[in-house]
Amino acid sequence: MGGEVVTLFLCGDVMLGRGVDQILAHPGDPALREAYVEDARTYVRLVESVSGPVPVPAVPSWPWGEALRALDEAGPDARVVNLETSVTQCGTFAPGKEIHYRMHPDNLPTLAVARPDVTVLANNHILDFGLPGLLETLEVLTQAGLRTAGAGRDAEEAYAPAAVPLPGGRRLLVSALGTPSSGVPPGWAATAERAGVAFLPGLSPSAADAVVRRFAGRDGDLRVVSVHWGSNWGYRVPREQVRFAHALVDGGVDVVHGHSSHHPRPLEVYRDRLILYGCGDFVDDYEGISGYEEFRDELRLAYLVSVEADSGRLTGLRMVPLRARRMRLERAPEEDRVWLRGTLDRISGGVGLVLDADGSLVLPVRGG
Repeated sequence: MGGEVVTLFLCGDVMLGRGVDQILAHPGDPALREAYVEDARTYVRLVESVSGPVPVPAVPSWPWGEALRALDEAGPDARVVNLETSVTQCGTFAPGKEIHYRMHPDNLPTLAVARPDVTVLANNHILDFGLPGLLETLEVLTQAGLRTAGAGRDAEEAYAPAAVPLPGGRRLLVSALGTPSSGVPPGWAATAERAGVAFLPGLSPSAADAVVRRFAGRDGDLRVVSVHWGSNWGYRVPREQVRFAHALVDGGVDVVHGHSSHHPRPLEVYRDRLILYGCGDFVDDYEGISGYEEFRDELRLAYLVSVEADSGRLTGLRMVPLRARRMRLERAPEEDRVWLRGTLDRISGGVGLVLDADGSLVLPVRGG
């Protein structure tokens, strides 16, 4: 294989609010308005009941754990994460929602320590504390020098792709979108006069065309669409998602980065481009919450996607299996790596995933 290769780190939902926020150095107000839990510290106790004691206060790197070492070893050219929490001290809970996530702004080092190049905000929790909470989130991230995609002070800012410089003068363009199927309310859509998220009301061919048109730029740009879609549980990918992802690739998108599900969903290589239909959770406080044990949502994946710089063609996919324990990511044991390989290969139609000697899952790529 010739030509320069660009490697991207992608992952699923990074939720640094609620219980995670409470173990950090600057915990915010723990008050919740959930049906059964009224104090965020309850989630810390749930985690400790199944995994053992959590250090309080934890250092900023604690929730990421071994994922940071894996990233340092891989040395990706760009890192893209979906931040599924507001960063605010606002106390105005968005009405009509069962769950609200917020992280105290002084705990932002816990996001910054992962060195994200793009922080995706188009999801169903970024306005959990209304427009004031969103505006504070945007201000805090901007002041920290963190690029965002998928939300903004108006529609132009929300829908604009984030641009990351790459070696050789190229750019990575990341466009982020939130959909109703993941719980994003239509009223959260950014307009010319109001802050909000980049909202995608439907997955029609015309909607795919509109997404592609926003990537107008120089030849040689790599294009990623990061989309928050689908339900929390289950392996079935709706036909309309498949059609939409294919339409994006047909229009020139190089990687489709799907998220929202609490566990990994199928992956696909279509026209030599990678489609991740659901990356699963990555960082959160969900240990100890029962009900869907068959999906093993304590197991997480760090996706390292390598593409040809000049064509966008997929040249390699390596996934690092991790396990959430004590609200920290650690390397997954061998039996869990084997389970992940078998499950992900089966739900992806037998793509031939291989368990490498270093413990990572590798997708064989033609010509890669």
